[in-house]
Amino acid sequence: MLLDGDEWRRTFDAYERDAWRFEAQPTYTMPREADNVARFLRGEPKPADHNSRWHERVRGYVAAGRTVGRVRVVRQPLTDYQRYQFAWGIPGNIRAGEDIRVLDVTQDDFGLPLSGTDWWMFDELRIVHLNFRPDGTQISRELFTGDIAPYLEWKHMALVNSVPFAEYVKEFE
Repeated sequence: MLLDGDEWRRTFDAYERDAWRFEAQPTYTMPREADNVARFLRGEPKPADHNSRWHERVRGYVAAGRTVGRVRVVRQPLTDYQRYQFAWGIPGNIRAGEDIRVLDVTQDDFGLPLSGTDWWMFDELRIVHLNFRPDGTQISRELFTGDIAPYLEWKHMALVNSVPFAEYVKEFE
């Protein structure tokens, strides 16, 4: 079942305890981010309201006792988009209450499904695939209806082999 627009928002907002994302794309080509990515690459300052709608949502989830987290898969060297996210996106998301970890697969893929599929897991019960073109443009969101046991194992593997974002970026300071 494809989830678009309001249906996606309702599905996301319906989680009760934990929303967690496996984020494996090296680049995301999102029209609403294009201007900010260009600003970042030109060395301009980050807008004060950067990603504020997501931050408000995360703060609301956390205030309601729910968690939001993700593991961001990277391979060195970082793509321009990953550098943008590391500088402009992730720090604000963490301040809003999101738990973000980094899994560097430059030397080892840890047996994870790194075929370019991203997914959200809600309450360790529901999986939604995020489908992308090779250039990082999202095609669709699709509710997965099969066995989620492999996803639970992949989540565990990603968490065990990743490090908190702050720890990962210390390496580059």
